[in-house]
Amino acid sequence: MIIVGLTGGIGSGKSTVAKLFERLSIPVYIADDEAKLLMNNSITIKEKLLALFGEAAYLDDKLNRSFIADTIFNNKTYLDRMNAIVHPEVKSHFKNWVKLQDAPYVIKEAAIIFEHNQQDQYDVIISVVANKDNRLKRVIERDQSTPEKVLAIMKNQTNDVDKANLSDYVIVNNDKNTLEHQVLKIHKSILKRIENEAI
Repeated sequence: MIIVGLTGGIGSGKSTVAKLFERLSIPVYIADDEAKLLMNNSITIKEKLLALFGEAAYLDDKLNRSFIADTIFNNKTYLDRMNAIVHPEVKSHFKNWVKLQDAPYVIKEAAIIFEHNQQDQYDVIISVVANKDNRLKRVIERDQSTPEKVLAIMKNQTNDVDKANLSDYVIVNNDKNTLEHQVLKIHKSILKRIENEAI
């Protein structure tokens, strides 16, 4: 099974691209969504997060996302310690998920592949890039966030030029009309690669 990593900075449009691959019957694992589910449902993660953040980490047995976000915002120590708790569980969950899939390849959508030097976990990496103004506008509209908060997150992410240089494919998401064409072209290229490797 070919494992494809789909990444991109905040507001680049990873989720939109992921949906287009799903339309082509390619299974997509959204790492952030699965991490949130595990943070709510995994007893192991809950115990460790309570030890790290204290009782305020959960409200009515549900993850207190606003408290966690405020705590890790601009606090790399807390962020790194939280990631050290959550990432191994997500990695294990993903491996089990892959075993259940029946497709030529699967996609794992993850925002921080390069930031955590996880590129070796993938056979192919696709990066979604977009200009800063577009990204800012999308995130502010989507999350009702402030430009300062979005820019702070962008600052902690690998820049688009470096992402592009480290990727097998790059999707430019400044004009929605071209997205489907780009996705289909990459899909065909990956299938061709799988076909060639099978010979």
